[in-house]
Amino acid sequence: MHLGLERRIGKRSAAVIEKHLGITTVGGLLNYFPRRYLNRGELTPISEVPLDEEVTLIARVVSNSTRAMRARRGSLTDVVISDDAGTGLPGTLKVSFFNGFRAKAELQPGRRAMFSGKVTRYGGALGLTNPDFLLLDEDPETPGMDPEKLAAMPIPVYPATAKLTSWSIQKVIATLLDTVDLEVLPDPLPAEISGREKFLPVADAYRRIHAPQTAPDWQRARDRFRYQEALVLQSALARRRALLAAEEATARRPAADGLLTAFDRQLPFTLTAGQTAVGKTLAAELAQDSPMNRLLQGEVGSGKTIVALRAMLQVVDAGGQAALLAPTEVLAAQHFDSIRRTLGPLSRDGLLGGFGPDAVQVTLLTGSMPTATRKQAMLDAASGTAGIVIGTHALLSDNVSFYDLGLIVVDEQHRFGVEQRDVLRSKASKPPHLLVMTATPIPRTVAMTVFGDLETSILDELPAGRAPITTHVVGLAEHPAWFGRLWSRSREEIDAGHQVYIVCPKIGTDDDGDFSPGEAEPSAADLEGENGARELASVTAVVEQLRDEPALAGVPVAPLHGRQDPVLKSDTMASFTANQTKVLVSTTVIEVGVDVHNATLMVILDADRFGISQLHQLRGRVGRGGLPGTCLLVTTLEPGHPSRRRLEAVAATTDGFELSQEDLKLRREGDILGASQSGGRSTLKLLRVLEHEDVIARARQDALQIVGADPSLGAHPDLAAAIDEYLNPEKEAFLERG
Repeated sequence: MHLGLERRIGKRSAAVIEKHLGITTVGGLLNYFPRRYLNRGELTPISEVPLDEEVTLIARVVSNSTRAMRARRGSLTDVVISDDAGTGLPGTLKVSFFNGFRAKAELQPGRRAMFSGKVTRYGGALGLTNPDFLLLDEDPETPGMDPEKLAAMPIPVYPATAKLTSWSIQKVIATLLDTVDLEVLPDPLPAEISGREKFLPVADAYRRIHAPQTAPDWQRARDRFRYQEALVLQSALARRRALLAAEEATARRPAADGLLTAFDRQLPFTLTAGQTAVGKTLAAELAQDSPMNRLLQGEVGSGKTIVALRAMLQVVDAGGQAALLAPTEVLAAQHFDSIRRTLGPLSRDGLLGGFGPDAVQVTLLTGSMPTATRKQAMLDAASGTAGIVIGTHALLSDNVSFYDLGLIVVDEQHRFGVEQRDVLRSKASKPPHLLVMTATPIPRTVAMTVFGDLETSILDELPAGRAPITTHVVGLAEHPAWFGRLWSRSREEIDAGHQVYIVCPKIGTDDDGDFSPGEAEPSAADLEGENGARELASVTAVVEQLRDEPALAGVPVAPLHGRQDPVLKSDTMASFTANQTKVLVSTTVIEVGVDVHNATLMVILDADRFGISQLHQLRGRVGRGGLPGTCLLVTTLEPGHPSRRRLEAVAATTDGFELSQEDLKLRREGDILGASQSGGRSTLKLLRVLEHEDVIARARQDALQIVGADPSLGAHPDLAAAIDEYLNPEKEAFLERG
């Protein structure tokens, strides 16, 4: 599979494929699968296109023009197509491309192409925005071919680039299929699995996925490769898990009468049943001499921090140190304050006079601390004086070292690149125990795939004192007057003695306010400003506006965002926590971990610019002190817009698992094994973690059996080679860091 392409497809084609697709081997090109298939037999005449439905048309280009857009940077290419040889009669349709450089170059008048996309209304007429298209000028419709057979032949559509069309890729792959002996290709699937599942032989599967005669051809081939992908991925994770279990860590056994016992005695509340059960699991795993690798999922406010703190105290009792890694300085400082407050006299730093021998030093280490303070914190970590070290990625810098790092707790996993966790791991002489916490619940299939090497625990009940949060969508398109009502509603909360968060998608008016990853692609009408293009709410503009707002006269309002000086940020947060500032106008820096019990109302402006999990995290900031919380999702989008539906999903449920399923459907899986863990390009070719739960679960069972019986995969050399091929050295390293 590592054979060079040049000998098979010719020097010129090989150079083009390498330049545009980055593929240099036969295996790489064989595994460049079609993204979808179009059927010539299921085409819609232009005169019959239905609104809001996916259609496939074969048409000829009548005209092609490009102009700069009014409301945004970029250009709009308009192509008029006709299915009646370009006479301009009723069978014409306008097709618009946002920054459509390829469309501008290729869709010249007179050319024939297949278009596939969703029909939308634009400027009073029906049209297509950014559809897929495939040039058909070179379509192999040979005169002698049976028309019925031709109509049934699916057309593979490959992921193309601006300079390399799907059609060109198909021609090169057809040449490859003719010149490679597919029968000698290795098959990663063990024979007994192929037999059980009635899978096609590997050579057959490659032919049918790239050159199907009928739809069932490519469907059977795809099923086979999808399962193969799931098995390779799950075997890689199972092998990693087996290697981790074989590593030797320092056992941190509970002390008979140490800090943890004293801490439990002074707790002013009873742990929930879930906290107790997870606590027992962690205590048992920390006492083993193989490293704990556990993912702790818990809804916003389910009490994960107490569970993590008890694990840290067990490690400190056993002579080790614990490090808590937080994604932002605001959150690190909050953890530092709340952990010292929770420890009370057991915190050895002068807080509440706790200086006894049964006390632990808690140290904060962030990048913006004054040099002298930071040096002292680093000295305390290196000498072992600090039992618990809390910090941001400043903990990862080369000059930070630990005396005996026994446990790493990573808060908000989805914010941390895998490489960063790896650096922290390397700061321990033996593999440390690892606890990864997330408040964004992860669907079971994602946990199996992304965190397949971590054991999972879930806290799904809220502790006493957490009040329900009600969420409403405030649609300004149909109720413009409601905008003013937001501020009088805020005043009501303040007059009742409470506080308010107002969240904006950007800091200042000079930000671009780009589309968020969870947002549907804008339509041509949005881009052209026909939907009333409008400046997005920014922290600076909203603060100005509120200072002149009669309903909030005399109310202390303060801004908070990531570009502020760290000292100003922490002073602002302290003033809000102390109930001096009544309204905090902020970006998403408050998304995670900020804990102000008196805040009861959150207004999220331009809420459609945020992803589902972000909105769920943000609203978790209210209703924390036993007072009911309210979250208002403000949007100017019309009802029925795809992004409005996303807001309605958030308003309809506070069940994080349900929302994370919805979120994943919108964002796709991201780079499962790589550094980016959401959206964008997925390393998965045919596997979709939500759609193929059954495939993943079946492959996981098979992988655990195979690796359990043969951890080195000595009896399965093709599977072992496929794992290395799939991960390649770079991906294997990513997996190591998981």
